[in-house]
Amino acid sequence: MTSERHSAGEPASRRLVEVAVPLPFFGTLTFDASALPAAALAAGSRVLVEVRGRRVIGVCTGRTPADAAIRAPDKAAKVKPVLEAPDVEPVFLPDLLEVCGWLADYYVAPVGMVLRAALPVALGAARRPDPALKTRRVLAIARALPTLTEREAAFRRAQQQRAAYEYIESFGGRADAVQVRQTIGCSAAVLSALVKRGFLRIEHNVVARDPFAAHELPSYPALTPTAAQRDAIAALRGAAPGSVTLLHGITGSGKTLVYLELLRHVVNERGGTAIVLVPEIALTPQTVDRFRAVFGDRVAVLHSALSDGERYDAWKVLRSGEKRIAVGARSAVFAPLPGLGAVIVDEEHEASYKQGESPRYNARDVAIVRARAAGAVCVLGSATPSLETWQNAADGKYARLSLPDRVGGGALPRVGLVDLRAETKDAVGAERALRSVLSRPLQRAIGERLERGEQSILLLNRRGYAAFVQCGECEWVAECPRCSISLTYHRVANQMVCHYCQHREEPRGACPRCGAGTLRQRGLGTQQVERVLGEQYPSARIARMDVDTTSGKWAHAEILGRVGRGEVDILLGTQMIAKGLDFPNVTLVGVVDADTGINLPDFRASERTFQLVSQVAGRAGRGPKGGEVIVQTRVPTHHALHAAQRHDYLRFVAEELRYRASPAYPPVVRLANVVFSATREHAAADLAVRAGEWFARVLASVPPGAIEAIGPAPCAIDKIKDRWRWHLMLRAWKPGTLTKVARKFLVEFEVPSREGQRVVLDRDPVSLL
Repeated sequence: MTSERHSAGEPASRRLVEVAVPLPFFGTLTFDASALPAAALAAGSRVLVEVRGRRVIGVCTGRTPADAAIRAPDKAAKVKPVLEAPDVEPVFLPDLLEVCGWLADYYVAPVGMVLRAALPVALGAARRPDPALKTRRVLAIARALPTLTEREAAFRRAQQQRAAYEYIESFGGRADAVQVRQTIGCSAAVLSALVKRGFLRIEHNVVARDPFAAHELPSYPALTPTAAQRDAIAALRGAAPGSVTLLHGITGSGKTLVYLELLRHVVNERGGTAIVLVPEIALTPQTVDRFRAVFGDRVAVLHSALSDGERYDAWKVLRSGEKRIAVGARSAVFAPLPGLGAVIVDEEHEASYKQGESPRYNARDVAIVRARAAGAVCVLGSATPSLETWQNAADGKYARLSLPDRVGGGALPRVGLVDLRAETKDAVGAERALRSVLSRPLQRAIGERLERGEQSILLLNRRGYAAFVQCGECEWVAECPRCSISLTYHRVANQMVCHYCQHREEPRGACPRCGAGTLRQRGLGTQQVERVLGEQYPSARIARMDVDTTSGKWAHAEILGRVGRGEVDILLGTQMIAKGLDFPNVTLVGVVDADTGINLPDFRASERTFQLVSQVAGRAGRGPKGGEVIVQTRVPTHHALHAAQRHDYLRFVAEELRYRASPAYPPVVRLANVVFSATREHAAADLAVRAGEWFARVLASVPPGAIEAIGPAPCAIDKIKDRWRWHLMLRAWKPGTLTKVARKFLVEFEVPSREGQRVVLDRDPVSLL
């Protein structure tokens, strides 16, 4: 970690420390910790310091080397003191502190911002060692009344006080205040009188906020591993510390059982701890249930849907070792677990593991570094691994284990492609509109499942009712005034909504350009499919699962619970239903439109389409009844759909790697996407052009073929939230070269403060839009 430097000359007796503060600059600052006990300033401890006139919580990264120049927070010669060190023990374990240093270096992000992102909000914002604690009032006996005479004398004219006192006494002399009032039926004044008279005292007990406390602990039948599972379990139990293994198993092959058996070995037999990452909050309730069924209350959940208090409580019980397994989305990779023995990344290919704001890390890659730093085993599981992970396994950097068959000998569902062009060619009017949503094969298949009492899952990766609203005369399209994107019509709210900035408008009665009243709703969204399903199958019980229906904390679990109990006939949703769900009575999966992302101007578009179709297809046929998948498309010859139809991952990889060779894209090369934005279009363009010239000068001194800059050019979506956007792509053949050039750029390139000009560097981007 580098630091801001200032002239030395301070007394040698001073005890100087380096502090990373959550401000947008690289390196650490030097502070004087002489006035505080040395034990309070261990590396990884929080400190309160003053920087640029305000007090902030930073993290001590260690002692300042004796021969180093002093890093001061300003240009003054005097090194400022550490004001406070609130922690009894460091909030960062040594291995996690090391990982955060790597993350800051690799993703070219300020280390202070990285450390802040790795902590619960409550710890990053509070000075107290135990912030945001939830407490409950407990009443305790303060004065004993052992004899009947004493009791009658004390409560002769206060029978409710006596009832409350004796109730508390019956619970061992201590009881919750709310419980006492509800059971006895007394008022708060009765209890206050007992406290005032000295018979009771009030205590405040800390209450751990466990979001799963009200959820019944599930039970699952004991499963016997297949031969392939036994081989995988044995290999992982014997894996070397710090090693990485790709567990490539088809959908329904039992990867979760392998995870569980590995954790039994790590947690139960070796006394270690473990992290399990899952990609979507929608998957977390089911996944947590599987682990809680085996490990009980030793499992804690960490994900962004928790309140700050719940998140802090989970962090605290993990840090203390009270709970041994952290399950959650990407931020769970920072779980403060001592004795880490295993890190599992389920569905490792998922784009949701990439953080969308600084620091823009990929939790999968951080998990690998975390496991190596702790000497833990790392497992990357997927039926459709990312090409980067597959290539690393092929090159021998990762071990590879295979689960080629479904558990129980079940077959993968047959997949049929329906060409929507042919399906709608001879239809007119309402029939054509219906077939464009539900083709005749899909209509028949849904009807058959309803007759047999079986369930269906329908995927459309576009929420809302209509993708856009267009004038039939002049072809005007309703666009967001803040973003260069069309507004999506939402029927339930009767509003047009931008899915980037949430701008909302009421539907128009006439075209604002030509005045015609021929505005039409174009494209398809989940709300429209829901309406069509309701009209075609009026007796069917339909549940829709997308961002609009799952805003509540437990909305995902509630919907999936209804499906599991057989209370839903058709589950319709976006990509959140495509993975991790295991319902034996689901025998049909329909992909309403497989083309929503297949032609996006992004090199990963084909890979995402293959993964999405393959994953949702895997939801069908997990029980003894078998399954069927119907994929509706207008490009049935696309190689991604052909490979998904045949469940042929290796064929897809071979085809896709050929396309990635020239022009070169990952996994052949490393990428960084540099995005330039401003509140005015010309300012964003000027900034990008100037950066392009900077790169041209700098890269002229780099050996040919090591790295190149492509662009700049306007982004595919060139305006978001009133900010105009250009980008430039760095393509390097060695990661170290990319790191050096990116850091040099962010340190040396001057970004003017006028017109809101900004630069963002996204290393290993999952999207170039």
